[in-house]
Amino acid sequence: MSVRTQQRPKVSSDEPDVVKVGRTIAAGARLRPIAMSLLAIAIVIVVWELYKVVGPEDGGEYFGMRLLPRADDVSMPHIWSIFERYWQPDVDVAGGSTVAVAVLQGMAFSLGVAGLGWLIGVVVGLGLAILMQRFRTAESGLLPYVVLSQTVPLVALAPLVVGWGGQLKFFGRPWEPWMSVAMISAYLAFFPVAVGVLRGLQSPAATQVELMRAYAASWWKTLVRLRLPASVPYLLPSLRLAAAAAIIGAIVAEISTGTKGGIGRLIIDYAQAATGDPPKPYTAILGAAVLGLVASALVGFIELALRRYRPVEARG
Repeated sequence: MSVRTQQRPKVSSDEPDVVKVGRTIAAGARLRPIAMSLLAIAIVIVVWELYKVVGPEDGGEYFGMRLLPRADDVSMPHIWSIFERYWQPDVDVAGGSTVAVAVLQGMAFSLGVAGLGWLIGVVVGLGLAILMQRFRTAESGLLPYVVLSQTVPLVALAPLVVGWGGQLKFFGRPWEPWMSVAMISAYLAFFPVAVGVLRGLQSPAATQVELMRAYAASWWKTLVRLRLPASVPYLLPSLRLAAAAAIIGAIVAEISTGTKGGIGRLIIDYAQAATGDPPKPYTAILGAAVLGLVASALVGFIELALRRYRPVEARG
């Protein structure tokens, strides 16, 4: 009795190569933002040092206005001088701590406060967006005030928040200064989320909405299964903008209210030593810039979690 052996179909030897190429392209797409960020930093460093070589030390005045900054070592220290200052002691801090340690501590404080403000702003923005999408009257009545709220300068708003907060207590605990900073961060963070998510909730086509109605889906099911997934491409950029706005709000609020411990207050303290120690103020300024990049990177983890809701062409 003969046994017929079944031959397996041959797998093309090119398939593993195609898979490898696809993975390489995907990895390159993920590393592209990092590479572009590093390239942007390198360009800034080159332009900075190039201007110190060709720029006037006393600046340039045209038509009675100073249009070019000064290129002397007091106004524009060398990049390597700024980085060397990080590892030198900070005379304003007890214990012989270095400037790098003081800047990192300030960044951590501001990041925590801004993170709380960002979270509050996201919740408020989402709530306003859902409310305005659900009721046309709410959109007509609230949206102009949402836009108008961003025209109020933080310098004028910060003292009011501190004054109002000083009269509040939570479970017997007094209002802390950092809470005012968090509220100002939330004030800036809610706007891009409210506007972006509202546009995303309204993005589904009329045929899609009619299909949900044909299935007798309630407003809540339509929101969860159609409108919220459709708003993800609009939500992700809004979260990044909200994170940047929260960082800016925290820094400006720390400067305006005099809240100690954050990178904003550190910028003011280090600016007082600019004449005798020119690189020192730039260490805190660079710390604030890096803080914005860190906040944007943290939001990137949310993008990874919501990756499956993004359009195919935007996934990379």
